[in-house]
Amino acid sequence: MEHNTLVIEVVYALAEQQVIKRLALSAELTVLDAINLSGILEEYPEISKTPINAGVFGKVCALDKILTAGDRVEIYRPLIHDPKEARRQRAKK
Repeated sequence: MEHNTLVIEVVYALAEQQVIKRLALSAELTVLDAINLSGILEEYPEISKTPINAGVFGKVCALDKILTAGDRVEIYRPLIHDPKEARRQRAKK
């Protein structure tokens, strides 16, 4: 691997599996660049049906954030249920 190689991971978690794509590139990347280059959008087109929410190591960030070596880009799925509303419903029971 070259000295200037940027190695990052792009992760998308489904209920039944976790998809991890490892990228090794020599160019500066943004979060959106990494998502596009990973091929995940082609494999899981449902991601593109809503605005993409992503983060790096569990912290939500803008899609134009510049990545550094070793970063783990995480693509977040929309919530199925609002956690606060779910708690309210459980408390009513």
